[in-house]
Amino acid sequence: MAKITQVHLAARWQISPRTLEQWRWLGKGPKFLKIGARVLYDEIEVEAYEASQVCQNTNGPISSEGGS
Repeated sequence: MAKITQVHLAARWQISPRTLEQWRWLGKGPKFLKIGARVLYDEIEVEAYEASQVCQNTNGPISSEGGS
């Protein structure tokens, strides 16, 4: 399982590393591993989070609950 840093994930998504810090504080975004001050993201968790954010319109992510 590949682990990626906050800086690498921010670059991947073209967002500020600070945004990821805020998301962690708010309980948003992908699951992460924190060891001391170091934060790492499992690439599988990142890919799962990305898949959960796929949208068909501006109402938000596509629901996996029954609707079409």
